[in-house]
Amino acid sequence: MDKELERLVHKAKRKDPDAFTTLMNAYMQHLYKTARAILMNDEDSADAIQETIITCWEKLGTLKENQYFKTWVTKILINECYSLIRGRKGVIYVDEIPEIPDDREESDLVWKEALAVLSEDYRLVVVLYYVQGFQTKEIARLLGISDEAVRTRLSRAREQLRKYYEEV
Repeated sequence: MDKELERLVHKAKRKDPDAFTTLMNAYMQHLYKTARAILMNDEDSADAIQETIITCWEKLGTLKENQYFKTWVTKILINECYSLIRGRKGVIYVDEIPEIPDDREESDLVWKEALAVLSEDYRLVVVLYYVQGFQTKEIARLLGISDEAVRTRLSRAREQLRKYYEEV
């Protein structure tokens, strides 16, 4: 974590709303990608992020070491996502309206397609590792699984993607 972000965490812990807003904006894309990897839905991702921001504001004082803010906020977000999933069990959704292609880069569409192929456990580990840049030990700590389990999930995810693209 760079010095500016650490300074923002320190100020936010003293309940400076401007510092907190700046800090959350700095991590917004990270939060969105992580939530989207779990929930696969923009609306639910937005809800999970909103709850995460509220929880972070309320509990920021419990963060022991400022340099672990990203890990801390990611853990809160993951918990919020799983809470949303538990809350919607038994609910039957009408098929979503297909997305209308816009001017997004083709690589974004390929990435979304690749993530959709993966199961939730693999998708989350892939996003945390390849997109968010967490190390396998950090992912293990975040998810409460062993480092070996993280490496296994990454390997199996790559294998699933390889098989999928061989068939296409």
